[in-house]
Amino acid sequence: MQGDFDRGVRSAQLSMISNAVLALVKLLAGVIGNSYALIADAVESSADIFSSLIVWGGLRIASRDPDDDYPFGYGKAETVASATVSLMLLGAAIGIAVEAVREIRTPHHGPASWTLIVLVLVVIAKTMLGRTIGAVGNEVGSTAVKADAWHHFSDAITSAAAFIGISVAVWKGKGWEAADDWAALVASAVILYNGVSMLRTSLRDLMDRHPGEDIALPVRRAAEAVPGVAAIEKLHVRRAGIAFHIEIHVQANPAMSLAAAHALGGTVKSAIRTAQPRVRGVLVHMEPYSGLMT
Repeated sequence: MQGDFDRGVRSAQLSMISNAVLALVKLLAGVIGNSYALIADAVESSADIFSSLIVWGGLRIASRDPDDDYPFGYGKAETVASATVSLMLLGAAIGIAVEAVREIRTPHHGPASWTLIVLVLVVIAKTMLGRTIGAVGNEVGSTAVKADAWHHFSDAITSAAAFIGISVAVWKGKGWEAADDWAALVASAVILYNGVSMLRTSLRDLMDRHPGEDIALPVRRAAEAVPGVAAIEKLHVRRAGIAFHIEIHVQANPAMSLAAAHALGGTVKSAIRTAQPRVRGVLVHMEPYSGLMT
C-alpha cells in the first residue's frame, strides 16, 4: 500500500511543477495579449499549485501507520485533502465568474489573436496531465489525486472556452471584445459543477458511506470461501483515504472451541486482506451459526 501512496505523492509533485510553469505562461500571455480569459486561467493554475501541495501533504499524512493516538490510522487525511481541493475549485469558479461579469460590464480592447496559439498548447498539456494523473488516482483509489486530476481537466475546459471566446472576438472585431469574458463565465459554471461533484464524494467518504459492492462483494466472497465459515451475518466497510476498514460478523459451528474460533477469525482476516490488498484493518466478530444449533 505504501507504493500507492508514493505514486500519489509523485503525481502531486508533477501537478505542482506543471501548474507553476503554465500559470506563468498564461499570465504573461493574458496581460500582454489583453485576454482576461487567459488571466483567469492563470489564476486557476496558481490555485492549483496550492491544491497540489494540499494533496501531497494529505497523502504523506495518510501514509502513516496507526498509533496510540490514531488507532485507525491517518487515512482520513487524504479525504480531508480531497474536500479542501474541491472547496478551492469552487472558490476559483466563483472568483472567475465574478471577475468575468465585471469585465463584461467594463469596455476594453479585444484580445490579441496570437493568444490562441498559447491556448491550444495549454489545452493539450492540461488534457494530457489530467489523463495521466487521473489514471494514477483510479489505480491507487485516491479521491484527492482524482480531484487534482479534475483541476487539470477544468483548466483545459477554461482554456478551450477561452479559445472559442477569443476566436469570436478576433473574427467579429469591434463590439465583440467581451466574447472571451463570456467564455470565462461559461467555463466557471463547468468548474463549479465539477467542484460540487467532487466535494459530494469527499463528504460521503468522511461520513463513512458504504463504498459500493465492487469493494464489499470480494470481501464477502473471500470470507465465505474460508473452510469452517458457515455464513456472514453482517459486513460493514468504510473508506479511510485509499485504505478500507472492515467489520465482519462470521457465523461458525457453535460447538467450536474458543481457540478454534479465534484461529478461524485470523484465517478470515488473511483471506480478506489477500482478496482486497487495500484493507488496512479487519475486525472479525465470531458468532454461532443457528442452522447448526439443536
